[in-house]
Amino acid sequence: MKKILFVCHGNICRSPMAEFIMKDLVRKAGREDEFYIESAATSTEEIGNPVYPPAKRELARHGISCKGKAARQMTREDYKRFDLLIGMETWNIRNMLRITGGDAEGKTHRLLDFTAHPADIPDPWYTDRFEETWNACLEGCKALLARCMEQKK
Repeated sequence: MKKILFVCHGNICRSPMAEFIMKDLVRKAGREDEFYIESAATSTEEIGNPVYPPAKRELARHGISCKGKAARQMTREDYKRFDLLIGMETWNIRNMLRITGGDAEGKTHRLLDFTAHPADIPDPWYTDRFEETWNACLEGCKALLARCMEQKK
């Protein structure tokens, strides 16, 4: 089973969007039993809070529910629990490495590093561009899923 943790600053916008997009893609591919997917924050600011309403609306617009999701902070133990730790931007990666104590096994990546154009996914909390974030997360998740499926061959 491939275990994936998506991570952003607060775990209320980008990482839960990626979590639920990936879960939807995996479900549609009939591969739910092959993946375990979660999301977390690098900060403590939003712990316990639900997905930010505009992010929740964007997911719902595409028929995806994030009901019951509450923000949690990433822990050092997550490095052992997950096969891949996927940050949304370079700043997330820096904070993830601080939390985990490094990346000796090469598990930590940015989501768009799996696409043809690696880049940061801007935080829609500041940009208010939730559709753009959706598109970036969808592109990254599709590429990540393809990579995971290729590695299974």
